[in-house]
Amino acid sequence: MSTERSVGARVKEVFLAFLLLGLTSFGGPVAHLGYFHNEFVTRRRWLSVEAYADLVALCQFLPGPASSQVGFALGLMRAGPLGAAAAWAAFTLPSAIVLVAFALSAPWLEGPARLAIVHGLKIAAVAVVAHAVWSMARSLCPDPTRAAIAVTSGIIVALVSGPTGQIWAILLGALAGVWLCRAAAASTVHLLPIPVSTSAGNIAALFFVLCLVGLPLLALAIPSASIVVMDAFYRAGALVFGGGHVVLPLLDSEVVQPGWVTPDAFLTGYGAAQAVPGPLFTFAAYLGAIMKPVGGIAGATLALLMIFLPGLLLLVAVLPWWNRFRTWQPAHSLIRGANASVVGILAATLYDPVWTNSVHRPADAALAAAGFLLLTVAKLPAYVVVILMAGTSLLLLPR
Repeated sequence: MSTERSVGARVKEVFLAFLLLGLTSFGGPVAHLGYFHNEFVTRRRWLSVEAYADLVALCQFLPGPASSQVGFALGLMRAGPLGAAAAWAAFTLPSAIVLVAFALSAPWLEGPARLAIVHGLKIAAVAVVAHAVWSMARSLCPDPTRAAIAVTSGIIVALVSGPTGQIWAILLGALAGVWLCRAAAASTVHLLPIPVSTSAGNIAALFFVLCLVGLPLLALAIPSASIVVMDAFYRAGALVFGGGHVVLPLLDSEVVQPGWVTPDAFLTGYGAAQAVPGPLFTFAAYLGAIMKPVGGIAGATLALLMIFLPGLLLLVAVLPWWNRFRTWQPAHSLIRGANASVVGILAATLYDPVWTNSVHRPADAALAAAGFLLLTVAKLPAYVVVILMAGTSLLLLPR
């Protein structure tokens, strides 16, 4: 009985700690990791600095939303599976609820002011994506070899539209990385104090593969809108290497190109997602609420769960093997190539659809350039730039 109360108290502790972060953690995944370090390593002392650093390394190594994976693992370490679920829900739901409310209220917000705000959000998306490409290129493509992989990947997705081109670009980039981006093996391995058995890891890995392979087959066999949506968002979540912004081109190919969401609505939601705290993946909830196949609260819930699921499954699958896996040199080389590839994919998306659907006149280009400079030179947070872009667009309305 006392053990049950102890577990319940820990789950509650995890939920409240992550709820506060979910309401206040602006700034994207890198900032989130800083908040987590301050809260759970420095203040609460749930784990050591070394163990936290190793956990962050693992989650940045895997596809998926790194900060959400770290939060999920921290909850798992503190209070078991219920703690992991509590950490994910508390950190994710605040921004998801705000974005769904924004999506559902959009049809009632008409008039010139709404159009100006929407246009400002689209211009902000140009600045934010350009900043992401610039930052990622500097860190993930620091040499001619990886720059060439990025350029080749951008050409592939330009020639082969849709998910097929992006999957091939990532696979070929990873293969090129194994041969061309040799990395030294990790010299120090810290044990992660997370209770995941080998059997649980194997089951998670099997489920990950079954969903990745089985959902497309199921969507072909059964004409169900829900299954098609599950497949689209699961695949997008499974292929996100290199950071949250990479989900943009993947979701564009899954929901815009089939005609589920208009380019304008897509970019408006992406801009709005920069202005809320929490993980960028909650953009999926906005898309799920407005898209044609399902839509509403049901669509938002389905999209949100499916885009997070693959990254969390992979985390559980790898945890029991991480200490050995991280010393395997080809794994690091593969990730270097895949990360370089996603820079090219994101750069291609920056042009189409982000730029082509947002910048229509010189004033738009000037506003986007100003937003980019505010992010790179002034180093303002993305949500501040989003508010400034929307406000400036309102001020430029004809009187």
